[in-house]
Amino acid sequence: MAKITYIEHNGTRHEVDVRPGMTVMEGARDNGVPGIDADCGGACACSTCHVYVAADWVEKLPARDPMEDDMLDFAWQPDPVRSRLTCQIKVTEDLDGLVVELPERQI
Repeated sequence: MAKITYIEHNGTRHEVDVRPGMTVMEGARDNGVPGIDADCGGACACSTCHVYVAADWVEKLPARDPMEDDMLDFAWQPDPVRSRLTCQIKVTEDLDGLVVELPERQI
């Protein structure tokens, strides 16, 4: 398991154990973390699972692919470096300790 911390816009923290092979989005959805809407169900067809990855984790994640980059154009206040779609981040044991911050809203 990888422990992932989701921080709501208001500062509320949710520390969740997520099984390798799942996505960061599925970990939030399956554990009732508010603020990850995931309207497309993980198909990278919306931006409602947008988060800001903690700065010290940005370089540890696989790079965004072009489709994720395109969808991030529709996210609420995307950050060119820290923004990611959680449906596109596969959980591995190497992600133990990952911290993501949720935006004020999803669009």
